[in-house]
Parts: sequence; C-alpha cells; structure tokens
Amino acid sequence: VQLVESGGGLVQPGGSLRLSCAASGFTFSSYAMSWYRQAPGKEREMVATIISAGGSTNYADSVLGRFTISRDNAKNTVYLQMNSLKPEDTAVYYCNAMVVRVGVKYAYWGQGTQVTVSS
Repeated sequence: VQLVESGGGLVQPGGSLRLSCAASGFTFSSYAMSWYRQAPGKEREMVATIISAGGSTNYADSVLGRFTISRDNAKNTVYLQMNSLKPEDTAVYYCNAMVVRVGVKYAYWGQGTQVTVSS
C-alpha cells in the first residue's frame, strides 16, 4: 500500500496550492479519502474527507469555503485545492485512506507534504 503526496511548498498569504495523493496497492474506489494536517506543537487534525462513492464531502470549519477535496477513481488520486491560504494553514499535510469492513477499520497514511504560508 502506498499513498504519495505531492504539491506542497511555500506560498504567500492569499495564494493557492493543489495537493495530490496518488494511491496504490488497495482498491482505491472503496475507501474514504481524507486530508489531515499537523502544525508544529499541535495535534493532527482532519481537514477534509470525501467518501468512496457519490462524492459527499466534509470539511473542518477552519477551511470551509477555501479548500475543496476531490477524487479521481480512474487515476487512484485524491486532490486538495487550497485557496485563500493563511499563515495558520502552515502544516504538514497527510493523505489518509480508510475503510471499515465487518467492523474492522483499515487505515493507511502517506508520508506528508509540507505547506508553508508566509510572506
């Protein structure tokens, strides 16, 4: 199983970035996909989730209206479009895949990609 994030970097406040997470080694379309982030000295927090089918999404209040999660099941890839970035969005962003089967939770994590919002 592999989740490989890309697209992080340094951006000025108000700017945009698009993160990508390429998945392999599992049935991507069956898994809910999420983006989490962890800032220095803080706990990891959920940023956005998209379910396996139908495209239903959920966002943290802090990013609602600025970030958009999407997925391409044909490419086994999930994206996070981040607009109107703020310094407080600075964190390592992690891709997560999760499914529950017969009461057992299966979850995988990527290695993370750094996003720094600074002038």
